[in-house]
Amino acid sequence: MHNLKEIRKDFKDFKNKLQYRKVDIDIENLKRLDEVNRELIQKKEHLEKEKKDISKSKDESLFKKSKEISNDLDKILDDQKKIKKELDDILSSIPNIPHRDVPNGKDENDNIEISKSGKIPKFNFKPKTHYELGEKLKMLDFDLATKTTGSRFVFVKDKLALLERALSNFMIDKHIGNNGYQEISPPLIASENTMFGTGQLPKFENDQFEIKFEEGSDRKFLIPTAEVILTNIVKDKILNLNDLPMRYVASTPCFRKEAGSYGKDTKGMIRQHQFYKVELVSIVEKDKCSEELERMTNCATGILDDLNLPYRKVILCSGDMGFSAEKTYDIEVWIPSEDRYREISSCSSCSTFQAVRMKTRYKNQNKESVNVGTLNGSGLAIGRTLIAIMENYQQKDGSIIIPEKLRPYMNNFEKISLN
Repeated sequence: MHNLKEIRKDFKDFKNKLQYRKVDIDIENLKRLDEVNRELIQKKEHLEKEKKDISKSKDESLFKKSKEISNDLDKILDDQKKIKKELDDILSSIPNIPHRDVPNGKDENDNIEISKSGKIPKFNFKPKTHYELGEKLKMLDFDLATKTTGSRFVFVKDKLALLERALSNFMIDKHIGNNGYQEISPPLIASENTMFGTGQLPKFENDQFEIKFEEGSDRKFLIPTAEVILTNIVKDKILNLNDLPMRYVASTPCFRKEAGSYGKDTKGMIRQHQFYKVELVSIVEKDKCSEELERMTNCATGILDDLNLPYRKVILCSGDMGFSAEKTYDIEVWIPSEDRYREISSCSSCSTFQAVRMKTRYKNQNKESVNVGTLNGSGLAIGRTLIAIMENYQQKDGSIIIPEKLRPYMNNFEKISLN
């Protein structure tokens, strides 16, 4: 969320920067509402002073005047409440301003490749899709999931279920032991205020799974990503500078309606309503965001290097970034059956955007209270890593070689096969 005091310094400059996000904001209406709100504040302060002076004077002839002032104050407070809601509604719907490094563009076609790593496998047979491999192994069952739950769900069985669990454990161990993250096992349910803090609400409400909870309680949602719950650990806090950076990692199920993806990736595990993901979150000094983003992205790509999976790193253009992000790198892994790269991780710097919404600050070296910087990234999406291993390590007979780094997590099995 944007700080209105900062916007007020140059409304025109703010509008110009927003053009890169391809959003249309009525900046004149925002300016007008801000002016009306400040006028009401001035009137309120003036009347409060007048009422206070009357009270001090103890002049009974002015008591009627004091009553009139009280009525005027009630009216101003009511007007101000309405104006404040309009302002908050507008501000909460405006995306983050792109970092100066972000290329200007409309959609994914304008994203820019930064680098490629790993060797793309060459097969002497036509590579199968992950769902063909899984069904042949009798370890992926989409039909059963449709019967028990609905579309975009899957039963993962036997050795593939073990591989899925091994991936999660391997990633968590690497991020704790090598990358300095603290493991968290968080709640999987978030309050409305928590979802607002990271930017999922109100703009993306249609993509969230809201759940019925106790009668009369606040609204609750299944987490779409552990980013939501991990970032809000520092909500409503003034942090100690010496405690920064704070780095958290969690492996959780994630739940998304995928409301805007009708007809996309309907087969297989690429786009599911429920999936597992290892999530990285960093809370840093606001001027350390760029440095931390590079570090976080390297932590994510390090997993792919360990698994010997080919991938590329892409910087997203201004029109393709997430709502809260100022700069985002996507890591895309090679999928042989599709003959292309697919996203397996997205690492984003949000600068102070989420911190303003969460009211999270720290005292800098000058003892000034400033908002922290927040970052989040997949380290990695478990389901898509499972897909990448199945397809890149597949053999002609439909078996799957297990990457060496994962074998200690899989009872030292070297291969997954039907027999």
